[in-house]
This record gives sequence, C-alpha cells and structure tokens, in this order.
Amino acid sequence: MNYTEKYLEQMDRIRQVVSQQSDTIKEVAELFAKSIATDHMVHLFGSGHSRMMVEEMWPRYGSFPGFNPIVELSLSFHNLVIGANGQRQAMFLENVPGLADRILRNFDLSDQDAALVVSSSGCNVAPIEMAEGFKKKGLKVVTLVSMEHLQGSDSKDSRGKKLTDFADLVLDTGAPLGDAMIRIEGMDTPVAPGSTLGGVALINCIKAETAALLHQMGHTPKVLSSGKIVGQQRATELFESAYDQHARLIAKQYQNIGADETVV
Repeated sequence: MNYTEKYLEQMDRIRQVVSQQSDTIKEVAELFAKSIATDHMVHLFGSGHSRMMVEEMWPRYGSFPGFNPIVELSLSFHNLVIGANGQRQAMFLENVPGLADRILRNFDLSDQDAALVVSSSGCNVAPIEMAEGFKKKGLKVVTLVSMEHLQGSDSKDSRGKKLTDFADLVLDTGAPLGDAMIRIEGMDTPVAPGSTLGGVALINCIKAETAALLHQMGHTPKVLSSGKIVGQQRATELFESAYDQHARLIAKQYQNIGADETVV
C-alpha cells in the first residue's frame, strides 16, 4: 500500500467516527436551530488552525446567517511563519490567561445564544477560557476536539481544566494523538494530520441538519448559493439578503455593551 492509500484509509476511519456521532450532531443542530430561529446567534471560536472550522461554517457557499465567527488574527494568522505576526507569538498568546475575557468583552451575549468552540487538543488556555466565558453568560456550549489527543495531553490551564470541562455537548474529530496520521519508513515523525478532515465533516453535518430544522420550523435559511445552480439573479438576491440578515443579527451583539456598568 502506498502512502496515498494509507491516508485515504485513515479518512475512512475518521468518517466512521463522525458517523457514530449522528445523534449528538442532531442535538447540536437542534440547539443551533433554536437560537437562530429566535433571531439569536451561534458564536464560533477557534484559534490556530481551528479557525478553519469557523470559516467553514460561515460565510461560504452552502452556508447561511445565524453564526458569529470570532477569529482573532493574533491567534490564527500563520502566513508569515516567523518575524512580525509569526507563529511563535500566536502560540504564546493562545496560552495567555485573560485574553478570552478581553475578546468576549466586545459582545452583548444572551443566554438564548449558543456557542461552538473548536480546539484539536482542548488544552490551550484561550479556547478553554472562551468556553468558560460563554458558560458564565448562560450559553449552551458545544466543543469540537480530537478526543484521543485531548485525553493524551496535559492542559496548559493553571487549574488543569480542559475544553470539555465547559461543554454541554462534545464532538470528536477522530484524529489520533499528535494529529499526524501517516508513518513513513525511516522517519520518527509522522506526517499528514487528520483533525481538519473530521472537523470539516462535523461542521457540514451540523450545517445540513440545522438548515433542515430551520426549514421545518418555517425559517428557511438564506443560503449563499452559486448562480450556476439558482441563476445569477437569485444568487445575488441571496447574497445581499444573507449579509443584511447577518448585519442585523450582529448589530444586536453590540447595542447594549456596557449599558449595565456605572462610570465613575
């Protein structure tokens, strides 16, 4: 078997892990649909490469409003690798206590909102404190992790907490400890990670189930669609109305910030 076949074999294993979570996926979709149908939002957070799951949910073709993607460039902009805005700084900041609180200070969260926090290891401080912050505000929190990696890793939180300690529902990408899935003869370091495969599959399963529930509830989502499928005029109408809906929803997240604080 060549290495391509080995990776594809691992993809099949991850697909099975995702498939075994169908009941949990439906629970997550019910939670998200309830928030979106009542004009509330599902807040999404991921640092490092986990930001890809956030962007996969919204906005892109085949997705719809109701989600608030929270992506901090200081935690996720890896393109320069070294130097200013380099990876070393991002990995350092990801484990600075209190950063999550500063991020959440920007939003007027409601206990009718929901949240999805993504972290492959579930052991870095920023995502742990984000989930904790959402919980303190009364939100239901879904976490997306690689369970084998989480269970085999030590938390960087000073209390020893892990992301799943603040979860109402947990989803598993199926990626192995260390993420990389392929062993090459003569090398002591495996290559080709798998958490993105499982994460993207879970995100799109949730998206499909949520869309179906919203449609059944009489809240058919405004899905960003290609003109090749629905015609250019319809596609343009959907884009404009979807972005307008997002603007109205996100505006609510700012309108009462600090309203209950007394300025001395």
